Amino acid sequence: MNFKPKEYLSEAEIQDGLKKVIWDGLTAEAMTALTSGTFLVALALLLGANNFEIGILASLPLATNVLQLLSVWLVSKYHNRRAVAVICAYLARIPLIIVGLGIFVFNEFSFVFLATMLSMHYIFGSIAGPSWNSWMKDMIPEQMLGTYFSRRGRYTQILNVVLSIVIALILDLVKARAPQNELKVYACFFGAAGVVGLIGGYILSKVAEPYPHVSENNIVQVFKLPLRNQNFRRLLVFNSFWSFALNIANPFLSVFMLTALKLPLSYIIILNVISQIAGILTINIWGKFSDRYSNKSIISLAAPIYIVVLIGWCYVGVINQLAVNLAFLAIIHIAMGVANAGINLSITNIGLKLAPKRDAIVFLSVKNIVVAISSSLGPLAGGALAAFFLNKTLSININWATDKLSSNYHLLSLQQWSFLFIIAAFLALVSLNLLMKVKELGEVPRKIVRRIMRTSIRNNLRDYFLIGNIIDIHDELSAIVRKSRRRLNRNNQEAT
Repeated sequence: MNFKPKEYLSEAEIQDGLKKVIWDGLTAEAMTALTSGTFLVALALLLGANNFEIGILASLPLATNVLQLLSVWLVSKYHNRRAVAVICAYLARIPLIIVGLGIFVFNEFSFVFLATMLSMHYIFGSIAGPSWNSWMKDMIPEQMLGTYFSRRGRYTQILNVVLSIVIALILDLVKARAPQNELKVYACFFGAAGVVGLIGGYILSKVAEPYPHVSENNIVQVFKLPLRNQNFRRLLVFNSFWSFALNIANPFLSVFMLTALKLPLSYIIILNVISQIAGILTINIWGKFSDRYSNKSIISLAAPIYIVVLIGWCYVGVINQLAVNLAFLAIIHIAMGVANAGINLSITNIGLKLAPKRDAIVFLSVKNIVVAISSSLGPLAGGALAAFFLNKTLSININWATDKLSSNYHLLSLQQWSFLFIIAAFLALVSLNLLMKVKELGEVPRKIVRRIMRTSIRNNLRDYFLIGNIIDIHDELSAIVRKSRRRLNRNNQEAT
Protein backbone atom coordinates (compact mmCIF):
# COMPACT_ATOMS: atom_id res chain seq x y z
CA MET A 1 0.00 0.00 0.00
CA ASN A 2 1.49 3.34 -1.08
CA PHE A 3 1.27 5.98 1.67
CA LYS A 4 3.71 8.44 0.09
CA PRO A 5 2.52 12.08 0.37
CA LYS A 6 2.26 14.32 -2.69
CA GLU A 7 3.61 17.82 -3.16
CA TYR A 8 0.42 18.85 -4.93
CA LEU A 9 -3.14 17.46 -4.92
CA SER A 10 -5.33 17.88 -7.97
CA GLU A 11 -8.91 19.11 -7.68
CA ALA A 12 -10.16 15.61 -8.47
CA GLU A 13 -8.04 14.12 -5.66
CA ILE A 14 -9.36 16.69 -3.20
CA GLN A 15 -13.00 16.09 -4.15
CA ASP A 16 -12.53 12.32 -3.98
CA GLY A 17 -10.86 12.72 -0.58
CA LEU A 18 -13.73 14.84 0.75
CA LYS A 19 -16.24 12.11 -0.11
CA LYS A 20 -14.12 9.35 1.40
CA VAL A 21 -13.50 11.28 4.63
CA ILE A 22 -17.28 11.56 5.16
CA TRP A 23 -17.58 7.78 4.79
CA ASP A 24 -14.64 7.38 7.16
CA GLY A 25 -16.50 9.57 9.67
CA LEU A 26 -19.66 7.48 9.36
CA THR A 27 -17.77 4.22 9.98
CA ALA A 28 -15.97 5.74 12.96
CA GLU A 29 -19.27 6.97 14.40
CA ALA A 30 -20.89 3.56 13.94
CA MET A 31 -17.93 1.98 15.73
CA THR A 32 -18.26 4.45 18.59
CA ALA A 33 -22.03 3.98 18.89
CA LEU A 34 -21.64 0.21 19.15
CA THR A 35 -18.92 0.18 21.82
CA SER A 36 -19.02 3.25 24.07
CA GLY A 37 -21.14 5.44 26.31
CA THR A 38 -24.15 3.96 28.05
CA PHE A 39 -23.74 0.62 26.23
CA LEU A 40 -20.23 0.17 27.60
CA VAL A 41 -21.46 0.98 31.12
CA ALA A 42 -24.26 -1.57 30.75
CA LEU A 43 -21.76 -4.22 29.58
CA ALA A 44 -19.45 -3.46 32.51
CA LEU A 45 -22.33 -3.83 34.96
CA LEU A 46 -23.30 -7.12 33.30
CA LEU A 47 -19.74 -8.34 33.88
CA GLY A 48 -20.03 -7.42 37.54
CA ALA A 49 -17.81 -4.33 37.48
CA ASN A 50 -17.83 -2.13 40.58
CA ASN A 51 -17.97 1.66 40.58
CA PHE A 52 -14.20 2.10 40.66
CA GLU A 53 -13.81 -0.23 37.68
CA ILE A 54 -16.43 1.75 35.77
CA GLY A 55 -14.41 4.85 36.63
CA ILE A 56 -11.35 3.18 35.10
CA LEU A 57 -13.28 2.48 31.88
CA ALA A 58 -14.40 6.11 31.70
CA SER A 59 -10.86 7.39 32.28
CA LEU A 60 -9.18 5.22 29.61
CA PRO A 61 -10.03 7.31 26.50
CA LEU A 62 -9.01 10.46 28.39
CA ALA A 63 -5.76 9.19 29.91
CA THR A 64 -4.51 7.73 26.63
CA ASN A 65 -4.67 11.17 25.00
CA VAL A 66 -1.23 11.77 26.51
CA LEU A 67 0.08 9.59 23.68
CA GLN A 68 -0.77 12.35 21.22
CA LEU A 69 2.83 13.38 21.87
CA LEU A 70 3.94 10.16 20.20
CA SER A 71 1.89 11.05 17.13
CA VAL A 72 3.64 14.41 16.83
CA TRP A 73 7.02 12.68 17.14
CA LEU A 74 6.17 10.05 14.50
CA VAL A 75 5.00 12.67 12.02
CA SER A 76 8.06 14.85 12.60
CA LYS A 77 10.32 11.79 12.11
CA TYR A 78 8.67 10.12 9.11
CA HIS A 79 6.76 13.04 7.51
CA ASN A 80 3.86 10.74 6.66
CA ARG A 81 0.58 11.49 8.43
CA ARG A 82 -1.50 9.08 6.35
CA ALA A 83 0.71 6.13 7.30
CA VAL A 84 0.55 7.02 11.01
CA ALA A 85 -3.23 7.62 10.97
CA VAL A 86 -4.20 4.56 8.87
CA ILE A 87 -1.86 2.02 10.51
CA CYS A 88 -2.88 3.15 14.01
CA ALA A 89 -6.54 3.11 12.95
CA TYR A 90 -6.20 -0.54 11.90
CA LEU A 91 -4.43 -1.39 15.16
CA ALA A 92 -7.18 0.39 17.13
CA ARG A 93 -10.02 -1.60 15.51
CA ILE A 94 -8.54 -5.11 15.89
CA PRO A 95 -8.98 -5.17 19.72
CA LEU A 96 -12.73 -4.64 19.25
CA ILE A 97 -12.94 -7.78 17.14
CA ILE A 98 -10.91 -9.63 19.78
CA VAL A 99 -13.44 -8.54 22.45
CA GLY A 100 -16.30 -9.91 20.34
CA LEU A 101 -14.53 -13.21 19.73
CA GLY A 102 -13.40 -13.43 23.35
CA ILE A 103 -16.96 -13.37 24.65
CA PHE A 104 -17.79 -16.41 22.52
CA VAL A 105 -14.51 -18.26 23.17
CA PHE A 106 -14.05 -17.80 26.93
CA ASN A 107 -16.52 -19.42 29.30
CA GLU A 108 -16.06 -16.60 31.80
CA PHE A 109 -15.33 -13.36 30.00
CA SER A 110 -13.67 -10.99 32.48
CA PHE A 111 -13.73 -7.24 33.00
CA VAL A 112 -9.91 -7.21 33.03
CA PHE A 113 -9.79 -8.62 29.49
CA LEU A 114 -12.33 -6.02 28.32
CA ALA A 115 -10.38 -3.16 29.91
CA THR A 116 -7.09 -4.42 28.42
CA MET A 117 -8.47 -4.60 24.89
CA LEU A 118 -10.14 -1.21 25.20
CA SER A 119 -6.85 0.26 26.43
CA MET A 120 -5.20 -0.89 23.21
CA HIS A 121 -8.11 0.50 21.22
CA TYR A 122 -7.85 3.94 22.86
CA ILE A 123 -4.04 4.04 22.76
CA PHE A 124 -3.79 3.58 19.00
CA GLY A 125 -6.82 5.84 18.47
CA SER A 126 -5.07 8.62 20.42
CA ILE A 127 -1.93 8.25 18.30
CA ALA A 128 -3.94 8.37 15.09
CA GLY A 129 -5.93 11.47 16.09
CA PRO A 130 -3.41 14.34 15.75
CA SER A 131 -2.02 12.91 12.50
CA TRP A 132 -5.54 12.78 11.05
CA ASN A 133 -6.33 16.32 12.22
CA SER A 134 -3.18 17.78 10.67
CA TRP A 135 -3.74 15.80 7.46
CA MET A 136 -7.32 17.03 7.10
CA LYS A 137 -6.33 20.63 7.84
CA ASP A 138 -3.91 20.60 4.89
CA MET A 139 -6.11 18.60 2.50
CA ILE A 140 -9.45 20.41 2.92
CA PRO A 141 -9.57 23.95 1.47
CA GLU A 142 -9.50 26.47 4.31
CA GLN A 143 -12.49 28.45 3.04
CA MET A 144 -14.75 25.39 3.37
CA LEU A 145 -13.43 23.86 6.61
CA GLY A 146 -16.39 25.00 8.71
CA THR A 147 -19.04 24.09 6.14
CA TYR A 148 -17.51 20.71 5.38
CA PHE A 149 -17.06 19.57 8.96
CA SER A 150 -20.48 20.83 10.00
CA ARG A 151 -22.00 18.72 7.20
CA ARG A 152 -19.88 15.73 8.18
CA GLY A 153 -20.81 16.24 11.83
CA ARG A 154 -24.51 16.43 10.96
CA TYR A 155 -24.35 13.10 9.12
CA THR A 156 -22.48 11.40 11.97
CA GLN A 157 -24.86 12.77 14.62
CA ILE A 158 -27.90 11.51 12.72
CA LEU A 159 -26.27 8.09 12.39
CA ASN A 160 -25.38 8.07 16.10
CA VAL A 161 -28.94 8.89 17.16
CA VAL A 162 -30.50 6.23 14.91
CA LEU A 163 -27.99 3.53 15.84
CA SER A 164 -28.17 4.30 19.56
CA ILE A 165 -31.95 3.96 19.65
CA VAL A 166 -31.95 0.75 17.56
CA ILE A 167 -29.17 -0.86 19.65
CA ALA A 168 -30.91 0.08 22.91
CA LEU A 169 -34.20 -1.40 21.73
CA ILE A 170 -32.45 -4.63 20.70
CA LEU A 171 -30.72 -4.93 24.07
CA ASP A 172 -33.93 -4.24 26.00
CA LEU A 173 -35.77 -6.84 23.91
CA VAL A 174 -33.08 -9.49 24.46
CA LYS A 175 -32.86 -8.68 28.17
CA ALA A 176 -36.62 -9.13 28.54
CA ARG A 177 -37.03 -12.29 26.43
CA ALA A 178 -33.67 -14.06 26.41
CA PRO A 179 -31.39 -12.61 29.12
CA GLN A 180 -28.99 -15.55 28.79
CA ASN A 181 -28.00 -14.20 25.35
CA GLU A 182 -27.40 -10.60 26.42
CA LEU A 183 -23.60 -10.95 26.58
CA LYS A 184 -23.54 -12.57 23.13
CA VAL A 185 -25.40 -9.56 21.73
CA TYR A 186 -22.65 -7.30 23.05
CA ALA A 187 -20.13 -9.64 21.40
CA CYS A 188 -21.88 -9.14 18.06
CA PHE A 189 -21.85 -5.36 18.55
CA PHE A 190 -18.12 -5.29 19.29
CA GLY A 191 -17.33 -7.62 16.39
CA ALA A 192 -19.42 -5.54 14.01
CA ALA A 193 -17.78 -2.35 15.30
CA GLY A 194 -14.32 -3.76 14.62
CA VAL A 195 -15.21 -4.88 11.10
CA VAL A 196 -16.86 -1.54 10.26
CA GLY A 197 -13.82 0.23 11.71
CA LEU A 198 -11.45 -1.76 9.48
CA ILE A 199 -13.56 -0.84 6.47
CA GLY A 200 -13.25 2.79 7.52
CA GLY A 201 -9.47 2.41 7.77
CA TYR A 202 -9.36 1.01 4.24
CA ILE A 203 -11.45 3.93 2.94
CA LEU A 204 -9.14 6.38 4.73
CA SER A 205 -6.06 4.75 3.17
CA LYS A 206 -7.38 5.77 -0.27
CA VAL A 207 -7.43 9.49 0.63
CA ALA A 208 -4.48 11.43 -0.80
CA GLU A 209 -2.18 13.38 1.54
CA PRO A 210 -0.36 16.63 0.76
CA TYR A 211 3.26 16.77 1.90
CA PRO A 212 3.42 17.88 5.55
CA HIS A 213 5.41 20.89 6.72
CA VAL A 214 6.61 19.89 10.17
CA SER A 215 8.77 21.89 12.59
CA GLU A 216 12.28 20.50 13.07
CA ASN A 217 12.65 21.98 16.56
CA ASN A 218 13.19 19.80 19.62
CA ILE A 219 9.78 18.46 20.59
CA VAL A 220 10.38 18.93 24.33
CA GLN A 221 11.32 22.58 23.88
CA VAL A 222 8.34 23.18 21.61
CA PHE A 223 5.87 21.80 24.17
CA LYS A 224 7.28 24.04 26.91
CA LEU A 225 6.07 27.16 25.08
CA PRO A 226 2.42 27.05 26.23
CA LEU A 227 3.45 26.50 29.86
CA ARG A 228 5.55 29.67 29.79
CA ASN A 229 2.57 31.77 28.69
CA GLN A 230 0.97 32.98 31.94
CA ASN A 231 -2.51 33.67 30.57
CA PHE A 232 -2.66 30.38 28.66
CA ARG A 233 -1.44 28.60 31.78
CA ARG A 234 -4.37 30.10 33.71
CA LEU A 235 -6.74 28.75 31.06
CA LEU A 236 -5.16 25.31 31.46
CA VAL A 237 -5.72 25.45 35.24
CA PHE A 238 -9.39 26.42 34.86
CA ASN A 239 -10.12 23.92 32.08
CA SER A 240 -8.38 21.09 33.95
CA PHE A 241 -10.19 21.79 37.23
CA TRP A 242 -13.57 22.14 35.48
CA SER A 243 -13.11 18.89 33.54
CA PHE A 244 -12.00 17.05 36.67
CA ALA A 245 -15.06 18.29 38.59
CA LEU A 246 -17.56 17.26 35.91
CA ASN A 247 -15.98 13.88 35.32
CA ILE A 248 -16.46 12.96 38.97
CA ALA A 249 -20.19 12.71 38.22
CA ASN A 250 -20.79 12.49 34.46
CA PRO A 251 -19.57 8.89 33.85
CA PHE A 252 -21.88 7.67 36.63
CA LEU A 253 -25.10 9.30 35.47
CA SER A 254 -25.89 6.26 33.32
CA VAL A 255 -24.94 3.95 36.20
CA PHE A 256 -27.33 5.85 38.46
CA MET A 257 -30.21 5.56 35.98
CA LEU A 258 -29.51 1.88 35.27
CA THR A 259 -29.01 0.71 38.87
CA ALA A 260 -30.80 3.13 41.19
CA LEU A 261 -33.72 4.10 38.96
CA LYS A 262 -33.87 0.76 37.08
CA LEU A 263 -34.62 2.51 33.78
CA PRO A 264 -34.52 0.50 30.55
CA LEU A 265 -31.53 1.21 28.31
CA SER A 266 -33.79 2.59 25.58
CA TYR A 267 -35.17 5.25 27.96
CA ILE A 268 -31.66 6.41 28.85
CA ILE A 269 -30.62 6.61 25.20
CA ILE A 270 -33.71 8.65 24.32
CA LEU A 271 -32.89 11.05 27.17
CA ASN A 272 -29.35 11.40 25.82
CA VAL A 273 -30.76 12.08 22.36
CA ILE A 274 -32.99 14.81 23.85
CA SER A 275 -29.89 16.38 25.38
CA GLN A 276 -28.05 16.25 22.04
CA ILE A 277 -30.95 17.87 20.21
CA ALA A 278 -31.16 20.66 22.82
CA GLY A 279 -27.46 21.34 22.30
CA ILE A 280 -27.78 21.34 18.51
CA LEU A 281 -30.71 23.78 18.62
CA THR A 282 -28.93 26.26 20.90
CA ILE A 283 -25.31 26.12 19.77
CA ASN A 284 -25.92 28.76 17.09
CA ILE A 285 -27.26 31.15 19.74
CA TRP A 286 -24.23 30.59 21.97
CA GLY A 287 -21.91 30.96 18.96
CA LYS A 288 -23.45 34.26 17.91
CA PHE A 289 -23.07 35.77 21.35
CA SER A 290 -19.55 34.39 21.90
CA ASP A 291 -18.44 36.04 18.63
CA ARG A 292 -20.17 39.30 19.51
CA TYR A 293 -19.09 39.53 23.14
CA SER A 294 -16.67 37.14 24.89
CA ASN A 295 -16.27 33.44 25.56
CA LYS A 296 -15.66 34.05 29.25
CA SER A 297 -19.07 35.67 29.56
CA ILE A 298 -20.75 32.71 27.84
CA ILE A 299 -18.99 30.24 30.17
CA SER A 300 -19.98 32.28 33.22
CA LEU A 301 -23.61 32.13 32.03
CA ALA A 302 -23.74 28.49 30.93
CA ALA A 303 -21.64 26.96 33.72
CA PRO A 304 -24.07 27.91 36.55
CA ILE A 305 -26.85 26.21 34.57
CA TYR A 306 -24.82 23.00 34.54
CA ILE A 307 -24.05 23.33 38.24
CA VAL A 308 -27.76 23.68 39.03
CA VAL A 309 -28.40 20.59 36.87
CA LEU A 310 -25.88 18.58 38.91
CA ILE A 311 -27.69 19.61 42.10
CA GLY A 312 -30.99 18.71 40.42
CA TRP A 313 -29.78 15.13 39.98
CA CYS A 314 -29.95 14.80 43.78
CA TYR A 315 -33.75 15.12 43.61
CA VAL A 316 -34.28 12.55 40.83
CA GLY A 317 -36.16 9.59 42.26
CA VAL A 318 -37.40 11.38 45.36
CA ILE A 319 -40.96 10.82 44.12
CA ASN A 320 -41.51 7.16 43.35
CA GLN A 321 -43.44 7.69 40.12
CA LEU A 322 -41.96 6.79 36.74
CA ALA A 323 -43.78 9.52 34.79
CA VAL A 324 -42.65 12.25 37.20
CA ASN A 325 -39.05 11.04 37.17
CA LEU A 326 -38.96 10.82 33.38
CA ALA A 327 -40.37 14.34 33.04
CA PHE A 328 -37.81 15.65 35.52
CA LEU A 329 -35.00 13.78 33.74
CA ALA A 330 -36.12 15.22 30.40
CA ILE A 331 -35.90 18.77 31.81
CA ILE A 332 -32.48 18.01 33.29
CA HIS A 333 -31.18 16.60 30.01
CA ILE A 334 -32.46 19.59 28.05
CA ALA A 335 -30.68 21.95 30.45
CA MET A 336 -27.53 19.82 30.24
CA GLY A 337 -27.58 19.95 26.45
CA VAL A 338 -28.07 23.72 26.39
CA ALA A 339 -25.33 24.37 28.97
CA ASN A 340 -22.89 21.89 27.44
CA ALA A 341 -23.26 23.48 24.01
CA GLY A 342 -22.28 26.90 25.35
CA ILE A 343 -19.49 25.65 27.63
CA ASN A 344 -17.77 23.36 25.13
CA LEU A 345 -17.99 25.88 22.32
CA SER A 346 -16.62 28.72 24.45
CA ILE A 347 -13.79 26.69 26.01
CA THR A 348 -12.70 25.60 22.52
CA ASN A 349 -12.96 29.15 21.18
CA ILE A 350 -11.08 30.76 24.05
CA GLY A 351 -8.28 28.23 23.58
CA LEU A 352 -8.06 29.13 19.89
CA LYS A 353 -8.18 32.82 20.77
CA LEU A 354 -5.39 32.71 23.35
CA ALA A 355 -3.09 30.45 21.31
CA PRO A 356 -0.53 32.45 19.27
CA LYS A 357 -1.16 32.00 15.56
CA ARG A 358 2.33 30.69 14.74
CA ASP A 359 2.31 28.01 17.48
CA ALA A 360 -1.44 27.33 17.64
CA ILE A 361 -1.14 23.57 16.99
CA VAL A 362 1.41 23.17 19.79
CA PHE A 363 -0.61 25.24 22.28
CA LEU A 364 -3.83 23.35 21.54
CA SER A 365 -2.10 19.96 21.68
CA VAL A 366 -0.68 20.78 25.10
CA LYS A 367 -4.12 21.97 26.22
CA ASN A 368 -5.73 18.70 25.08
CA ILE A 369 -3.08 16.59 26.83
CA VAL A 370 -3.14 18.50 30.13
CA VAL A 371 -6.95 18.56 30.25
CA ALA A 372 -7.07 14.87 29.32
CA ILE A 373 -4.87 13.97 32.30
CA SER A 374 -7.03 15.89 34.77
CA SER A 375 -10.23 14.59 33.14
CA SER A 376 -9.05 10.99 33.46
CA LEU A 377 -8.58 11.46 37.21
CA GLY A 378 -12.23 12.54 37.62
CA PRO A 379 -13.87 9.14 36.94
CA LEU A 380 -11.30 7.43 39.20
CA ALA A 381 -12.10 9.85 42.01
CA GLY A 382 -15.83 9.42 41.33
CA GLY A 383 -15.57 5.64 41.49
CA ALA A 384 -13.65 5.80 44.77
CA LEU A 385 -16.15 8.26 46.26
CA ALA A 386 -19.11 6.12 45.16
CA ALA A 387 -17.55 3.16 46.95
CA PHE A 388 -16.87 5.26 50.07
CA PHE A 389 -20.44 6.61 50.28
CA LEU A 390 -22.05 3.25 49.47
CA ASN A 391 -23.86 2.80 52.80
CA LYS A 392 -23.87 6.40 54.01
CA THR A 393 -26.80 8.82 54.14
CA LEU A 394 -27.10 12.49 55.05
CA SER A 395 -30.57 14.02 55.48
CA ILE A 396 -31.40 17.70 55.90
CA ASN A 397 -34.90 18.50 57.19
CA ILE A 398 -36.70 21.49 58.67
CA ASN A 399 -39.21 20.92 61.48
CA TRP A 400 -41.81 23.58 62.32
CA ALA A 401 -43.84 23.03 65.48
CA THR A 402 -46.51 25.08 67.25
CA ASP A 403 -49.07 24.27 69.95
CA LYS A 404 -51.53 23.04 67.33
CA LEU A 405 -49.36 22.03 64.39
CA SER A 406 -46.15 20.17 63.68
CA SER A 407 -44.71 20.02 60.14
CA ASN A 408 -41.56 18.41 58.81
CA TYR A 409 -40.11 19.70 55.52
CA HIS A 410 -37.65 17.49 53.66
CA LEU A 411 -34.92 19.58 52.01
CA LEU A 412 -32.27 17.11 50.91
CA SER A 413 -31.29 13.48 51.35
CA LEU A 414 -27.81 12.54 50.14
CA GLN A 415 -27.02 8.92 49.41
CA GLN A 416 -24.32 7.17 47.35
CA TRP A 417 -24.83 8.92 44.00
CA SER A 418 -26.15 12.18 45.42
CA PHE A 419 -22.84 12.75 47.21
CA LEU A 420 -21.04 12.57 43.86
CA PHE A 421 -23.39 15.09 42.27
CA ILE A 422 -23.05 17.57 45.15
CA ILE A 423 -19.25 17.26 45.28
CA ALA A 424 -19.00 17.73 41.50
CA ALA A 425 -21.27 20.79 41.67
CA PHE A 426 -19.19 22.32 44.49
CA LEU A 427 -15.87 21.78 42.68
CA ALA A 428 -17.33 23.14 39.43
CA LEU A 429 -18.42 26.26 41.32
CA VAL A 430 -14.91 26.66 42.74
CA SER A 431 -13.41 26.32 39.24
CA LEU A 432 -15.40 29.35 38.03
CA ASN A 433 -13.27 31.53 40.31
CA LEU A 434 -10.23 30.30 38.36
CA LEU A 435 -11.89 31.45 35.13
CA MET A 436 -11.93 35.03 36.40
CA LYS A 437 -8.11 35.09 36.30
CA VAL A 438 -8.06 34.36 32.56
CA LYS A 439 -7.79 37.49 30.42
CA GLU A 440 -9.64 37.53 27.11
CA LEU A 441 -9.43 40.31 24.55
CA GLY A 442 -12.75 42.12 24.19
CA GLU A 443 -14.27 40.88 27.45
CA VAL A 444 -17.80 42.05 28.21
CA PRO A 445 -19.23 41.89 31.76
CA ARG A 446 -21.50 38.92 32.34
CA LYS A 447 -24.43 41.08 33.53
CA ILE A 448 -24.48 43.01 30.27
CA VAL A 449 -24.37 39.85 28.14
CA ARG A 450 -27.08 38.23 30.26
CA ARG A 451 -29.35 41.26 29.84
CA ILE A 452 -28.75 41.42 26.09
CA MET A 453 -29.32 37.68 25.65
CA ARG A 454 -32.50 37.86 27.68
CA THR A 455 -33.81 40.76 25.61
CA SER A 456 -32.83 39.07 22.34
CA ILE A 457 -34.42 35.74 23.24
CA ARG A 458 -37.55 37.48 24.47
CA ASN A 459 -37.89 39.47 21.25
CA ASN A 460 -37.38 36.35 19.11
CA LEU A 461 -39.79 34.16 21.04
CA ARG A 462 -42.44 36.66 22.07
CA ASP A 463 -44.71 36.07 19.09
CA TYR A 464 -44.16 32.35 18.82
CA PHE A 465 -43.73 30.67 22.16
CA LEU A 466 -45.33 30.89 25.56
CA ILE A 467 -42.03 31.76 27.20
CA GLY A 468 -42.20 35.23 25.67
CA ASN A 469 -45.54 35.85 27.35
CA ILE A 470 -44.21 34.49 30.62
CA ILE A 471 -41.31 36.95 30.50
CA ASP A 472 -43.72 39.80 29.77
CA ILE A 473 -45.97 38.79 32.68
CA HIS A 474 -42.93 38.68 34.95
CA ASP A 475 -41.88 42.16 33.82
CA GLU A 476 -45.39 43.54 34.31
CA LEU A 477 -45.68 42.03 37.78
CA SER A 478 -42.26 43.42 38.68
CA ALA A 479 -43.32 46.87 37.50
CA ILE A 480 -46.53 46.68 39.59
CA VAL A 481 -44.53 45.67 42.66
CA ARG A 482 -42.06 48.54 42.14
CA LYS A 483 -44.90 51.06 41.73
CA SER A 484 -46.61 49.74 44.87
CA ARG A 485 -43.41 50.10 46.86
CA ARG A 486 -42.86 53.66 45.64
CA ARG A 487 -46.47 54.57 46.49
CA LEU A 488 -46.11 53.01 49.95
CA ASN A 489 -42.88 54.92 50.57
CA ARG A 490 -44.51 58.20 49.55
CA ASN A 491 -47.45 57.52 51.88
CA ASN A 492 -45.08 56.78 54.75
CA GLN A 493 -43.14 59.97 54.12
CA GLU A 494 -46.32 62.04 54.01
CA ALA A 495 -47.53 60.41 57.25
CA THR A 496 -44.33 61.34 59.04
